[in-house]
Amino acid sequence: MKYYIIAGEASGDLHGSNLIRALKKADPGADIRCWGGDLMEEAGGTIVKHYKEMSFMGFAEVLANIRQIFKNIAFCKEDISAFRPDVIIFIDFSGFNLRIASWAKAEGYRTNYYISPQVWASREGRVRKIRSSIDEMYVILPFEKQFYEEKHGFPVHYVGHPLLDAIEAKGSADSSAFREKHGLSEGKEIIALLPGSRKQEVEKMLSLMLSVVPQFPEYEFVIAGAPSLDTEFYSRFTKESRVHFVRGETYALLQCAKAALVTSGTATLETALFKVPQVVCYKGNWISYQIAKRIITLKYISLVNLIMDREVVTELIQNDLTHKALVRELKAILTGPKREALLKSYEELEAKLGGGGASEKAARMIVDSLKNS
Repeated sequence: MKYYIIAGEASGDLHGSNLIRALKKADPGADIRCWGGDLMEEAGGTIVKHYKEMSFMGFAEVLANIRQIFKNIAFCKEDISAFRPDVIIFIDFSGFNLRIASWAKAEGYRTNYYISPQVWASREGRVRKIRSSIDEMYVILPFEKQFYEEKHGFPVHYVGHPLLDAIEAKGSADSSAFREKHGLSEGKEIIALLPGSRKQEVEKMLSLMLSVVPQFPEYEFVIAGAPSLDTEFYSRFTKESRVHFVRGETYALLQCAKAALVTSGTATLETALFKVPQVVCYKGNWISYQIAKRIITLKYISLVNLIMDREVVTELIQNDLTHKALVRELKAILTGPKREALLKSYEELEAKLGGGGASEKAARMIVDSLKNS
């Protein structure tokens, strides 16, 4: 059967790659065409457009690139029409995907959504569009099933979180080998810096994160480079001799880290699942932030706190994200009771997510649905 998958970000590329492998296992003859990244291509998908060409962060950035976005939408429709898939699978990336889904449903295509847009965070009215344009929804957060079914009367499938599978698949990192490879001292513990995956957010976040380095001379600081950004982009941030840089080894870095400073997003959950105490950071474009805070209805911005429904990790947002606050909160999670409480809460978090196998469950349901239609 023919599958068309659309993912528009680094996290979607990761989860899309695991879904592709699972689809090929459930349907050995699967022909998969997709929008995504290197991981999806390595898994066996034919890449139509790379997510690096279409990832724009924030309202202001979207407006500045609106012409290109509409060109991408038009091209996507043309490509789907030429490929004629048995099913289109959307992965998060709601602004783009919901436009395509509405068109695709009207054109008679079967539409599935894997990893729900965060409609529970803002613009809840989008649920109406999802109900009218999506045949099957596969959700990965425990509270999403209740949100859709009890609040909106839209049946969905809860498959568990695919990060559990992605982390297990990576296996254990050799700390000594990792340190030797990147010139890290055996005698100093590591603080990981995860400044995000988009150029705009990295530019805003990384300088602030690096400002704490002089206050922690007994630690090694290591920046996790995003796959969507060139290594050269980070060179101006790594001139400080005590700062190291790794690319494509975020999971290995987290396995070796004592603590982390993390930009809000999927990385907050990844860091928690590796049992690394963290401080969550976010500072956006002023205009984008002013708009966002008026439409986002959540108490928290990190997935960790949202899933736990309480403040487990400290969130430093916009004006609260200062050098002084970063130093204070980082010190608090390196040693002492706050660190211990965090680690205990992480165990509870993992239990809430259930077992692994999200990609396999979703793929099996998708294939079975096609076979039975």
